Amino acid sequence: MAETSENSRTRLLTATIDLVRGNGYAATRVDDVCAAAGVTKGSFFHHFASKEDLAIAAALQWNERATQLFAQAPFQSEADPLDRLLGYVSFRKELLTGDIWEWSCYAGTTIQETHETHPAIRDACAHSIATHVAMLTSLIGQAARHYAVPHLRAESLAIHIQAVLQGAFVMAKARQDVNAARESVDHLHRYVELLFGRSTIKRNRQKDPS
Repeated sequence: MAETSENSRTRLLTATIDLVRGNGYAATRVDDVCAAAGVTKGSFFHHFASKEDLAIAAALQWNERATQLFAQAPFQSEADPLDRLLGYVSFRKELLTGDIWEWSCYAGTTIQETHETHPAIRDACAHSIATHVAMLTSLIGQAARHYAVPHLRAESLAIHIQAVLQGAFVMAKARQDVNAARESVDHLHRYVELLFGRSTIKRNRQKDPS
């Protein structure tokens, strides 16, 4: 049975996300995307007017995938809002498996290359990041209200968390070592605990006074 047009489009978007995360936007050619997706160049131009058009659509696809992933993540079932927030941070660490390109961010990778040269791609990627920041802002706001931390600016902390995570991806790439990212997330987890007056270190000492 011949593959449907919609399946071809989805495969092109998936291939683009994977190739850009692994090689960068500039180094990803349309021919490479077509080969990875198993479609012809004619099929590519049936769906997309240009490589830039493809990259923008891939940013939208990335946003949809990320939104679904985090909406269904285990931390969402935590009753305590701080446990949900800390569970989010722990979940980000759990995602750091496999090759670096497999868990790095398409939006973050692309925006580093295109923020000046391709504003339409930049804006599409920025929208993806902003959508995630909004989700995280809601988590932080719920925890801040529950634990009476009135002066905590939820959106500011959400942006900081995203900055740490994106920076962790860069450091892992620079050092070619996933532990650079994992340890950054561990520091982030402890920082969030301290902001809310919860200390894993303190609790562990109370359990084991020796």
